[in-house]
Amino acid sequence: MRAFITCAFIFIFALPGLSQTNVSAAPVLPKDPRAVFAAAAPFYDFTDATLKPWHLKATYQLYDEKGNPAEQGTYEYWWVSPHVYRNTWTRPNATHTDWHTAEGTHAYLATGERLKYLEYKLQSALLSPLPDTEDLDPAKTRLDREMVSAGGSKMPCIMVIPLMPQHGQTQAVPLGLFPTYCFDSRLPVLRVTNSMGNVAMEYDNIAKVQNRYLAREIVFYEGKHKILSATVDTIGGLAPSDPALTPPPATSVTKLDKVNLSGAVAVGNLIKKETPVYPQDAIDAHISGLVILKATIGMDGGIHDLRVVSTPWPSLAASALWAVSRWEYKPYMLNGDPVEVETTVNVTYTLERN
Repeated sequence: MRAFITCAFIFIFALPGLSQTNVSAAPVLPKDPRAVFAAAAPFYDFTDATLKPWHLKATYQLYDEKGNPAEQGTYEYWWVSPHVYRNTWTRPNATHTDWHTAEGTHAYLATGERLKYLEYKLQSALLSPLPDTEDLDPAKTRLDREMVSAGGSKMPCIMVIPLMPQHGQTQAVPLGLFPTYCFDSRLPVLRVTNSMGNVAMEYDNIAKVQNRYLAREIVFYEGKHKILSATVDTIGGLAPSDPALTPPPATSVTKLDKVNLSGAVAVGNLIKKETPVYPQDAIDAHISGLVILKATIGMDGGIHDLRVVSTPWPSLAASALWAVSRWEYKPYMLNGDPVEVETTVNVTYTLERN
C-alpha cells in the first residue's frame, strides 16, 4: 500500500516556502480548535445568499504517478444564489457539467471518461475547503491541535479525528492521517489541508472575493509528487440571466438533488472496485473490524466525496478511504434519469487465523 500509512502528513512541511497572502494582518488566531474553525467559517461561506452573482474560471494540470505533467483541463463555476449555480470540468478526454436551476431541478451532461476523484476535490478545495458542521460534532469527533513549522513560520494545524473504540494498546495518531487543516499563524486563512493521509493540498496567492478567502493557486501532492495543480485565471461578476445557467435540451434533469441509498443497494451498482490493503501496523496490533464511510456518488457513478463515520484504528480508515475513492458505480437511475446518491460504504478488515 502507499507509504501514507506510516509517513502520513509529515512531507508537506518540506515543501518550498509558502507564498504570502495578500490580505491584511489580523490578531493571532484563537487557541481553541473549534474557535479557529468558527473564526474561519464566515470567510469560506460561498453559499451565502447575500453574495453577488459571480463567475470563476481555473485551469488545472494532472500529473502521472511519477509527478510528470499529463492532461490539462479547465474548471468553471457560475453562481447566482444558493439554488442557482453551475459547475463545468473540461479536458480532452472528458467533460462534465451540472446545473442547479431556479425551478429546483438538477441537470447533468457528460461526455468521455469519468472525471478523477481529485478533479471533484478541486471544486471543494476552491469553494468549501473547511469541514462540515457535522464533522465537528464533539459527540462524533475530537480535534487535535499542533503547531508546525513551514515556510519560515509556524502554522496551527488541526486534525479532525473520529471517535474510536478503546484498545488494550494506545496508538498515537500521526498528524495528517485524518483530515487536517493548517492555518496562517495570524489569519483564519487555510494554507494546507490533507485528504486520505497521503494527499495534501497547498493553498497560495490568497485573495479576497466578496470578503471571502479564495486561493488562486492550489497544488495537490501525493507523497512528494504533484498530482494536480490549479490556477484561478478569472474571477468576475455574472448576470443572473447569463445563458450559461440554462441547461440545453439534451441534458438529463431530475427534481431530486440527492437520494439516500442503503449500502446494500449501492453495492449492487458497483462496477469497479479496488481492494483495500491491510496496513501493517494494524496487523501487528491485531486490530480488525469495520470502517464505515459516508460516500457521495455522482450522477456519473464516480465517487465525489468521502468521509469517515467510524473506524476501529486510524490507519484502517486511511486505507479504506484510499481504495474506495477509486471505486466506480453504474449511475443510479430514478424515473429514467441519473441522480446523485448519498450512501454508506462498509469496509471490513479481518485477520487471517494461523
